[in-house]
Amino acid sequence: MAKTNTSELLEALAAEIGENVYIDVAKWHLYLSNAKLHTVVAQQLYPLITSNSVNEDRVIEVLKSIQIKIGGGKRELPLIDFLPMQCQVNLVDILEKYQREI
Repeated sequence: MAKTNTSELLEALAAEIGENVYIDVAKWHLYLSNAKLHTVVAQQLYPLITSNSVNEDRVIEVLKSIQIKIGGGKRELPLIDFLPMQCQVNLVDILEKYQREI
């Protein structure tokens, strides 16, 4: 990877998250890039990578803190509620990979 520029690393991380992690609503899969959430998720999780503190519990904490507006903004729910378990595992794997490579 060898990306030293923070913005390049964030872009690459956001792209990989956007292509591999999706929200599941009534068995419809909406990838985070299509939902325009990949950049926000990458920005929120990036500090875990730089502080060498990527683990499942910390990632879940962050995902709980990201609120998703539904129903035209009438309600907000945490992103974690929309992610199937396999996507959570994929996300942790992606973050661990980036942590090893920087």
